[in-house]
Parts: sequence; structure tokens; C-alpha cells
Amino acid sequence: MNNLPATGFLRLHQIIGDKRVEPPTTAIIPVSKSTWWAGVASGRYPQPVKIGSRCTAWRVEDIRSFIEKGGVA
Repeated sequence: MNNLPATGFLRLHQIIGDKRVEPPTTAIIPVSKSTWWAGVASGRYPQPVKIGSRCTAWRVEDIRSFIEKGGVA
């Protein structure tokens, strides 16, 4: 969590990681894409922010708060 910026936004691949890119992105929250979206829909994971017509992101502060509350196993 120390490598997260103080403020700003994170895209999904930055949160759940992406092994297909070079170099691979390490997951902050190690879940699958479908698990993440199901958790967002159920309220378990933080709600996203639309920052464009086809661009969704999450506030770093919301991700930090989720992790600090024990949201990551």
C-alpha cells in the first residue's frame, strides 16, 4: 500500500493487477475482474467514478480506506 499515491485515481488493472502486460502489474487487491465487479455491485468494494464516457476509475482514498478496514484478506 506504500506505493499508492496520496490522492488521485486508479484504474481497474492497477487495482486487481494485469499479468498480460509487460512488465506485469502487481495486484493491490488480488481478485478476478468478475469478482471485483460483483463486489462493487453488492457494495463490498468501493464505488467507481466515471471520469469519461468510457473510462471508470476509483479514488485512491477509497481504496486505501477499504484496505485499512481489513477489506483485503
